[in-house]
Amino acid sequence: MNSLREKFYLASGYAAGFCIALIMVVILAQIVGRLFGFIIPSAEDVSGWALAASTFFGLAYTFHNGGHIRVTLVIQKWSARPRFWQELVVLIFGFALACYMTFYCWHMVWESYIFEEVSHGYIPVPIWIPQVPVALGMTALNIAILDDLVAVIRKRTPSYQQHEDELNLEDV
Repeated sequence: MNSLREKFYLASGYAAGFCIALIMVVILAQIVGRLFGFIIPSAEDVSGWALAASTFFGLAYTFHNGGHIRVTLVIQKWSARPRFWQELVVLIFGFALACYMTFYCWHMVWESYIFEEVSHGYIPVPIWIPQVPVALGMTALNIAILDDLVAVIRKRTPSYQQHEDELNLEDV
């Protein structure tokens, strides 16, 4: 089961990387197109959507690998019991906030679909299509936070803290 979760987070990271590569290809095509006198329709729109998708797809991967910034100046000196409660409270709060955001991301997708919203670029794209990766990325972040919340409840080390401890060992 653990390897399945690792593959899920890695797939989320690869999706973020794919979106960054897509931005590069679209912008490069736009540059080359200008040299030959043609434009790529809605290149700016596609690049913006890919940027949003890469940001949200990268959230779960980065969270799982301890890449989000954590200020541990105070809590690193705490004993195990206060640190457990601090981690538990923060993860519960983070999970609640991520659930709230995920709900409204999917609600935004649903409303865009129902009202048949389209983009205002050269190519009218149904706006729910580029909104789906944002909602999927938030859903993946929810799973990552829940995964670590369950680990803390079971008195295990959360994934981000394992990577944090590895970084601290490198500094010594």
